[in-house]
Amino acid sequence: MKQVTKQMIIGEILHLDAGIAPILMEAGMHCLGCPSSQMESLEDACMVHGINVDELITRINDYLKTVN
Repeated sequence: MKQVTKQMIIGEILHLDAGIAPILMEAGMHCLGCPSSQMESLEDACMVHGINVDELITRINDYLKTVN
């Protein structure tokens, strides 16, 4: 089963499943196509955007459970 962690790079997460992009955007990450997303961890991106990383990981992993 696919699962997301804090240390994963945003670009890597987006390659897991296209359905993750709307979850990230709803959380406030609207720069998914920017160059930083290819080098920035989910934890770092959440810190920059003021998003609770643990809550976001739960949302993403709950979604992944429904599509696997």
